[in-house]
Amino acid sequence: MSYSDYFDFDIIKSSKDCNARAGVLKTPHGSIETPIFMPVGTNSAVKMLTNEQVINTGAQIILANSYHMYLRAGCELVKRAGGLHGWMNFNKPILTDSGGFQVFSLSKLRKITEEGVYFQDPKNGSKHFISPEISMKIQEDLGADIIMAFDECAPYPCDYTQARQALDKTKRWLEICFETHKNYNQALFPIVQGAFFDDLRKESAEFVSKFDAPGYAIGGVSVGEPADIKNHITEITAPILPFNKPRYLMGVGTPVDIINGIKYGIDMFDCVLPTRNARHGTFFTYNGNKIIKNKQYEDDFTPLDEKCNCYTCRNHTKAYIRHLYKTQEATAATLLSIHNIHFLLNLVKELRKSIIEDNFIEYSNKLLEKLV
Repeated sequence: MSYSDYFDFDIIKSSKDCNARAGVLKTPHGSIETPIFMPVGTNSAVKMLTNEQVINTGAQIILANSYHMYLRAGCELVKRAGGLHGWMNFNKPILTDSGGFQVFSLSKLRKITEEGVYFQDPKNGSKHFISPEISMKIQEDLGADIIMAFDECAPYPCDYTQARQALDKTKRWLEICFETHKNYNQALFPIVQGAFFDDLRKESAEFVSKFDAPGYAIGGVSVGEPADIKNHITEITAPILPFNKPRYLMGVGTPVDIINGIKYGIDMFDCVLPTRNARHGTFFTYNGNKIIKNKQYEDDFTPLDEKCNCYTCRNHTKAYIRHLYKTQEATAATLLSIHNIHFLLNLVKELRKSIIEDNFIEYSNKLLEKLV
């Protein structure tokens, strides 16, 4: 028994002009066409949406947060419900992150040791401890198709010594994760760290590549750094990772970042941005981000984006959605979330098509001219 009994990644086409590629990732709960964007369901639900609405956006896989599920509702309860798939009644692939980023972002409420992390629940003050072994147990109970190694995410900015210490700990913890996790129907992805130092990033990428994993992730970006630094880290790191395995850029989800990530060889993306932006009244268009509360949309009877075919754009106008938003109707956030998620999923679908048709650079450059 091995990962190959449950997972496979087939690269259909590679770009002739850059590192972009189109593939198919096979998982126990279905195949995923890559590049792909994964909507985030932090508490086992994509905010403001039902599962049917999520699926109707074109979503092929979603992400849930093991840290939040561990604290509430609890992994044992979810396990008894049949794992996340049974708990949510969601029969498509699911990915869980390790909880490392959330724990380390607690700042004053956590203490990092060699064995793991001690932390307090910011909501009720209860004390907890997560180690690489416990992270694997949590994610095994949750039962996602793809799970992430427990790592330490260094902040931005940080000095070289801090980045080195975090990377060394991440490497030791990764070995423990692979020693602990033996369920081959769950793909364990190691995570590249190293903060914003080229040598550490390359070292980390080379280290994780030694593990025969079903896929690999790049973490520690989108933590406050400028876009050019994020692009640089992605560009130098992705090509080091095994060519024949999916590459996942964690926490990245703007249209521009997705286009650049695909150019550098990234296959998978996730971010809370589409739904978070929606709740604050911002929506994606092929001419950049727009804000629905602006007065210019008060009597605008056109869809959010003329090129979009999502439920929202097929059925409602900017004027109507603006009215809902201004009167604090929750439906506004739902309609904007549907649009934003569909927009990103359609974007990666069109970019995938351009890779297959050998015109990715030309197509993506035209998109970037209007998006930037």
